[in-house]
Amino acid sequence: MAHGHHTSGHSTQVQPRDPAKIKHLLVVTGILAFLTGIEFLLAFTMPRGVVLTSAFVLLTFVKTFYIVGEFMHLKYEVKMLIWTIVLPPLFIIWLITALLIESNYILDAIRAIFG
Repeated sequence: MAHGHHTSGHSTQVQPRDPAKIKHLLVVTGILAFLTGIEFLLAFTMPRGVVLTSAFVLLTFVKTFYIVGEFMHLKYEVKMLIWTIVLPPLFIIWLITALLIESNYILDAIRAIFG
């Protein structure tokens, strides 16, 4: 005990290895938080309807592209790879929307025919 204080050899403080990566992560988190804040603002200020739903879908896809690009590290890959991941859910949403619209037409036709 020549130093006058006790150290166990273990540091309780963790230092980031690359401060630039930490800063980049905080920027990404800030952008996603900002987009989520816009969604909350729209949810509480706009009337329910097609415009609000469309805004939610659009903002969700913007965040999806950003998350896929940043956290899956595909931002630096070929853009077609990102489209391969993001495009199928778009087609599924389009399919569901088309089926719902068509089902309304079919329901209206059945009601018109059978009263």
